[in-house]
Amino acid sequence: MPVFDYDPPERFVAGTVGEPGSRTFFLQARAGGRLTSVALEKAQVAALAERVGELLDEIVRRSGGQAPVPALPPSGTEDTGPLEVPIEEEFRVGTMSLAWDSDRQVVVIECFEVDDDDVEALEDAEAALAPDPARNLLRVSLDGASARAFSQRATALVAAGRPPCPFCAGPLDPAGHVCPRANGYRR
Repeated sequence: MPVFDYDPPERFVAGTVGEPGSRTFFLQARAGGRLTSVALEKAQVAALAERVGELLDEIVRRSGGQAPVPALPPSGTEDTGPLEVPIEEEFRVGTMSLAWDSDRQVVVIECFEVDDDDVEALEDAEAALAPDPARNLLRVSLDGASARAFSQRATALVAAGRPPCPFCAGPLDPAGHVCPRANGYRR
């Protein structure tokens, strides 16, 4: 199984390719001359951003503010640049794991390649927790400031999609949409 390990990366970001409504989401890690891009769903990016933020908040809370984790990304750590090209998808992400390595004081994010058995594995809790050595893996270790900056960018990326319908909260296309709350009329 190929393991794409970035400990630490020079850059780790979530980004998209395409127009809102038909965007493809990626995580991209770079270190030295290596660049790894993995595709995933918008919901996965949103969940990862939220969980990283929650993990960092919990680390700060449990340490009484002594952990090297800032409450906000430090000035100058925000990365608003586009994904680096060429974007060559190494694999599509299925399951992800998130952990705090207290010895090294870093957040460890692992993204496993989607597997045909993922749906079945979700039904079997033990199988879902056991890593499959036959699948590709992207592993990234981030310090507190980098993890906070990643979470902030990923959250903004997800929010930058199509605006919500004021009636049903579903995404609005430029041409509108058939709103279920308006009995099928276009909004």
